[in-house]
Amino acid sequence: MVVYVINRQGKPLMPCSPRKARILLKQQKAKVVKRTPFTIQLFYGSRGYRQPVSLGVDAGTKHIGLSATTETRVLFEGDVQLRTDIPQLLATRLQFRRARRSRTTRYRKARFLNRKKSKGWLAPSVQHKVDSHLKVVQLVHRIFPVTKITVEVAQFDTQLLKNPSIKGEEYQQGEQMGFWNVREYVLFRDKHTCQRCKGKKKDNILNVHHIESRKTGGDSPDNLITLCETCHNEIHQKGLEHTIKRKTQTLRDVSQMTVMRWFIYNGLKERYPHIQLTYGYITKNTRITNGLGKSHEVDARCISGYPLAKPMDTVYHLKFVRKNNRQLHKATISKGGKRKSNKAERFVKGFQLFDKVLYEGQECFIFGRRSSGYFDIRKLDGTKIHASASYKKLTRIEYARTLLIERRKGDSSPTYATA
Repeated sequence: MVVYVINRQGKPLMPCSPRKARILLKQQKAKVVKRTPFTIQLFYGSRGYRQPVSLGVDAGTKHIGLSATTETRVLFEGDVQLRTDIPQLLATRLQFRRARRSRTTRYRKARFLNRKKSKGWLAPSVQHKVDSHLKVVQLVHRIFPVTKITVEVAQFDTQLLKNPSIKGEEYQQGEQMGFWNVREYVLFRDKHTCQRCKGKKKDNILNVHHIESRKTGGDSPDNLITLCETCHNEIHQKGLEHTIKRKTQTLRDVSQMTVMRWFIYNGLKERYPHIQLTYGYITKNTRITNGLGKSHEVDARCISGYPLAKPMDTVYHLKFVRKNNRQLHKATISKGGKRKSNKAERFVKGFQLFDKVLYEGQECFIFGRRSSGYFDIRKLDGTKIHASASYKKLTRIEYARTLLIERRKGDSSPTYATA
């Protein structure tokens, strides 16, 4: 474990040992400015000795790998978990707005001049992921004198992934060419036959069923399947939606990564000119050549250019969470057609969601709460510590924020791949 150091002006220096940090704090020559990762600030001016520090960033749509290394040792490694709930939340909001149009509510003047999207607009779910990459790189820059940043990006041909033999004009034609709409194409693709009973129920009325919810799966042909009306009603009435799986993997992450890569690179280049790109096949070759295991942190270490740097005994798990819930009513409707209010107090017994707390010697986070003062506390990976812990047994360590950080025990020896 190392302690990160910034000087009196807030500029990062090379980290020091815990022993030296204790001496500086005891002599009142420094103060603690951040608990996780543990960072101190000097009270006296110091330029400090700096080594070249290379930061490797394994960009992704669900996880980001980070590794700040020198030629001989790793100074910081972490796995960042991004939010994936934004499309579903936006779909729920859209559902509420559509429902309000059919009810008698207050009149709001129509607006027609707010529909134009600005240049460089991204969907909110993609914009969050781009901003998250910039935020975590900035976090590392605040505690390290980084001299070089290397980012791994990727570009995918989605049509080639669907059809390996595609070529020439077929790129312009697409699989739905010649059909009036998606429904007609899905029925033709499935040969106008129920894909569940294969016509055994002798129902001539055919429906197009969403395999995943429209909120998350969309209306693409890969998410649609032909069912007879009997099977369709049976699935929804008996809750058998989970019995039907998508035959092909969704390409949402692939298409998002193709869009994100240049936004991430250009956004970082504006702030940090010492940046360069690399690609996945180079990272894979480096990892296999040096016999390293597969993980986001190890990939980032290979990207940094020093794959054999000595790992730390501590790694960090970072997770982005929602900041506020402004929803006035819950989505589900109770008996009698009443909507339950979603107005919850921000603080319950002095604690709020995602506060980092200490419970019986364990550091964990508040993931659920009751007005009576009992809390659901967990680790960032979802491990339950206690489903109903009393507030009297909790001690707050850090206030809630949108980026939660947890320190974990790492492997101080290289992680070699096994056959």
